[in-house]
Amino acid sequence: MFRIIFLFVILGAGLFAGTQYAGQQGYVLISIANKTIEMSVTTLVIFIIAALAALFALEFFIKKALSASSATWNWFSVRKMRRSRRYTNEGIIKLLEGDFKLAEKKVTRWANHHDMPLLCYLVASEAAQGMGESDKRDRYLELAAQQENSLLAVELTRAKQQVRESDFTAALETLTALKASYPTNTIVLNLLKSVYIELKLWQPLLDALPNLVKAKIISKDEQAQLTQRAQCGLLAEVAEQKGSEGLVSHWNNLPRKLKSDSHLVECFAKQLISRKADNEAFTLIKENIKKHPNSSLYALLPEMNLADSHPAIVFLETVLNKDGNNAEAHSALAQFHLRNEKWSEAQQHLEKALSLRPNVSDYAYLADALEKQNLTKAAHEVSRKALTLVQA
Repeated sequence: MFRIIFLFVILGAGLFAGTQYAGQQGYVLISIANKTIEMSVTTLVIFIIAALAALFALEFFIKKALSASSATWNWFSVRKMRRSRRYTNEGIIKLLEGDFKLAEKKVTRWANHHDMPLLCYLVASEAAQGMGESDKRDRYLELAAQQENSLLAVELTRAKQQVRESDFTAALETLTALKASYPTNTIVLNLLKSVYIELKLWQPLLDALPNLVKAKIISKDEQAQLTQRAQCGLLAEVAEQKGSEGLVSHWNNLPRKLKSDSHLVECFAKQLISRKADNEAFTLIKENIKKHPNSSLYALLPEMNLADSHPAIVFLETVLNKDGNNAEAHSALAQFHLRNEKWSEAQQHLEKALSLRPNVSDYAYLADALEKQNLTKAAHEVSRKALTLVQA
């Protein structure tokens, strides 16, 4: 546009000069080496204008030619990109369908022409993982890592693959490094939760629970369940490393709310029993049963190796005097009677317990008590009931 205006200005100036100096064309002499060129001023002006017009016309045609060439090149590039996208979409579908070989072939065939090669290589890596070709999987991940802004997507894909292969130690290393850069990423946090559980890293799991709730990855109820599981795991860990004394010390340092949790009390009692601290376990269970008469802790009493079982028997009899329909107390007392070869008393308590609720173990104990009293037919009938209960 500027050039056209410029030409019109020159033409206008020429016309104005022509009218002013009509009949006075002037004289121009151009001498180059041994050659001379003579012309009037008017001729020179017309020549200059024509030269400029020709130059502008040449520029226009050159630009048009280059533009056409570029458009043709862009057309081919866009065509390749569209084909690459189509193949990638088809490859993703094949990956979801489980046709890993065809998925890999489709997403890698035109990956160089895709506007996001990262997606192609990640899908190819998943396909290689599905075929069990770990070397190829890792090579695709390396290619994906060479793309811009690929860290999070690549490392998350790597971590998921490691978790699927149960390589939890490697997954922990990958996710720990990733968490440093993306501390609030929900997928990172969720994968770390699973890895902590699998590797029994209870303290890191406990530390992560508030963030998991905040990110709405788990509910409050799930937090409570995972807290119980982690605390029980810690009790077992401390018992293994520090013995019964260290276990008791750890328990005493827990918050009161946790120590009142019947599930954790049961975990603690089991660890005491496993460490041969049966007397301490008995005291713990007795105190908790007094607070919670319907506790599941009754079943642990017969498992204890007490030097004198009389205090436990007296305690259970006291409980039954207050509540004769306590099935768990009847069952525990019956097992003490079996240990002391008091078959008839054991039979009475087991029958009472089974009248209150069915229980496979109590049926087995009752059959044993009947056998000891030579009540074979009754023992077989009880065994059939136990078998029916198991099959149900």
